[in-house]
Amino acid sequence: MRRISRTIKVGSLSIGGSNPVVVQSMTNTDTRNVEDTVDQIKKLEKAGCELVRVAVPDEEAASAIRKIKKGISIPIIADIHFNYRLALSSIEAGADGLRINPGNIGSTVRVREVVNACRDRALPIRIGVNAGSLEKNLLEKHGEVNARAMVESALEKVKLLEDMNFTDIKISLKASSVPMTVEAYRLMAGQVDYPLHLGITEAGTKDRALIKSALGLGILLDQGIGDTLRVSLTGDPVDEVWAAYEILRGLGLRQRGVELISCPTCGRCEFDLIGLAEEVDRRVRSMASPLKIAVMGCVVNGPGEAREADIGIAGGKGSGLLFRRGEIVKKLKQDELLGELIEEIRQISGDEGGKLI
Repeated sequence: MRRISRTIKVGSLSIGGSNPVVVQSMTNTDTRNVEDTVDQIKKLEKAGCELVRVAVPDEEAASAIRKIKKGISIPIIADIHFNYRLALSSIEAGADGLRINPGNIGSTVRVREVVNACRDRALPIRIGVNAGSLEKNLLEKHGEVNARAMVESALEKVKLLEDMNFTDIKISLKASSVPMTVEAYRLMAGQVDYPLHLGITEAGTKDRALIKSALGLGILLDQGIGDTLRVSLTGDPVDEVWAAYEILRGLGLRQRGVELISCPTCGRCEFDLIGLAEEVDRRVRSMASPLKIAVMGCVVNGPGEAREADIGIAGGKGSGLLFRRGEIVKKLKQDELLGELIEEIRQISGDEGGKLI
């Protein structure tokens, strides 16, 4: 059962409560370069990103948010470290929310100034705790970096904001360790009702990060924990968005984009199934239509094994079959399989404008 958190607003988005889990990413452009940042956010929007975070290292970056906002359609979160003035400048420039660590942006007076500015504009604050930057006193108390230290750090910051009568809060507790991250979120989920932003931080290069994120986020989401998520990887942030939807679809939580099923290959395969499946994947990855597409390696068992697919192909030696929901539509030459499949996908999805590559 889904953990029911309180609901907060980020721009036009409602987060928490019974709302769908929101997919988030972060730009890796220089925020001061408005053109590059807007271009990347537009690509993220096309991929289905619903909330984007940008780094704000200085006043120029904070000021750039005003121009960036004019070129995008999704809410933007300003990521602030160490300097409360950058938080105030980002708010003034139109940021839809902040990601801060209230413990490292200055004195209580300065934190209050930021909180008041957010309250005046009804902006939420995400309290971000990272296992790699825990306070020295907590490390000494717990003797190591662990989930309980992370939760204690977050709760101290929650209390700081609550004492200022501010409750438009979202919380993240990230570590590069999957077990530590999972434990931290489980502990936090039982102590507060604020929305939780999920992520495995410093998860590594693309393949490694996808595996770790699928494990950690999948466990938590399956237990009903999580209101927003980011699949963090060293690479193109567009891949983060695609991966997030794959995780959510796999758990039955969101339906966006193509689900591709294909054979693992075996000695009975008599054509280049791997190459064909990879090419189909490349062509359909940017689609938003929630179709199930099959690329199978056996004309005998393929259609039956992929009976629930909306559309698919099953290849053999020199020829193959095009099928819908397990029923054969036509027999094709091997070099016709890809083109015919893509054309059928266009018709099913209504992709008249040629968005498929």
